[in-house]
Amino acid sequence: MRRVKIAIVSPFFPNSEQPYRGSSVYQVVRRLAIFADVMVFCPLPRYPKFFQPRSFEHRDVNPNFRLPDVSVRYIKFPAIPILSRAINGMVCARYLLKEIRSFMPDVIMNYWLYPQGYAAVQVGAKLGVPTIVGAIGSDLNGIEDPVTRFFTRLTLKRAAAVVTKSNHLRQQAVALGADALRVHAVLNGCDTSVFRVSSRQKARCDLQLGAKERLIVYVGRLELNKGLLELIEAFANLRRVGREVNLAIIGDGTRSELIEARASELGVADCTRFIGRQTSAEVSRWLAASDLLALPSYAEGCPNVILEAICCGRPVVATNVGGIPEVVGQHCAVLVPPHDVAAFTEALDVALTREWDEIVIAKQFGRSWQDMAVELYDICLSVLPNQTFQNSAAAFHS
Repeated sequence: MRRVKIAIVSPFFPNSEQPYRGSSVYQVVRRLAIFADVMVFCPLPRYPKFFQPRSFEHRDVNPNFRLPDVSVRYIKFPAIPILSRAINGMVCARYLLKEIRSFMPDVIMNYWLYPQGYAAVQVGAKLGVPTIVGAIGSDLNGIEDPVTRFFTRLTLKRAAAVVTKSNHLRQQAVALGADALRVHAVLNGCDTSVFRVSSRQKARCDLQLGAKERLIVYVGRLELNKGLLELIEAFANLRRVGREVNLAIIGDGTRSELIEARASELGVADCTRFIGRQTSAEVSRWLAASDLLALPSYAEGCPNVILEAICCGRPVVATNVGGIPEVVGQHCAVLVPPHDVAAFTEALDVALTREWDEIVIAKQFGRSWQDMAVELYDICLSVLPNQTFQNSAAAFHS
């Protein structure tokens, strides 16, 4: 029996300009590579210099960027914001075909449905290779135009299997036309060698924070759909009623200036830290130093930062959207509806008052990236025409 050859197609992967991008895809690919031959193909749009997208942050990456433990090829395909949307999938497929053909995989696995997932399915059909497409969250939650919705439907229907990061996303995929028998919810894992219960006092000493300081931490993209304006307002409400609490915002994004300006307007700039992007080890240190994680998103798939906070023994105040209710319970979280500043303020206050047991919290989640990789490997085997490959248990222990 030989090893399975898997081509991973995803625009969400570490690159020269965003080394922490797509960390969940990267982590599971690293584990898959233990028992399968894996090559990552990262197709990214190349926009004209005079016509750059305004709705999201675009950076021109170095195609020669390399990672030490995963083989990856960065492929740029031409695109024009809005104008080329209807043909982006076909153009992307054209640029992918030659690259993937040279690898000759047994199966193609994708993360991000359109245009890259559509392109992966097209390439798979031309090569006679089954394609598994994966939704990570906003590719299903955030479809705003009929063109993307149309091609996303086609992608879901034509794929050999569909993988989602939560049961909520699974239901959305089925609602868009995917065969329910071929849609699998595979939740994210977490690296518990990095994210684990550790001393709050030591973390605060390392970060030069006050030993008795009350600290709320946010980790993620600095975008409005993450509910950051609501978080700033809820935090200001706490300060207004005398709560001696501080806020650390970790991450970057296109709306950072607007969010910082809002903190200034509400008079909480002096107790709000904007930390920027951090390594996993640094995020773990900030979580260890915190009293709780706040995540007021409007929509989510299976947010890794919640899993990381839980593994660090820290409670979560979040919105009850997407897959969040699937991974937390009353022993580790307070959930409220999105867009509700008053409810979020009250939830933060309750969580800061409550006595939490960090050991009990950390036991709420024990799923590793290895567990996720084994599930995905089994799904790969299920779409292959024969079973001449190693099963997941034998493959992992070989």
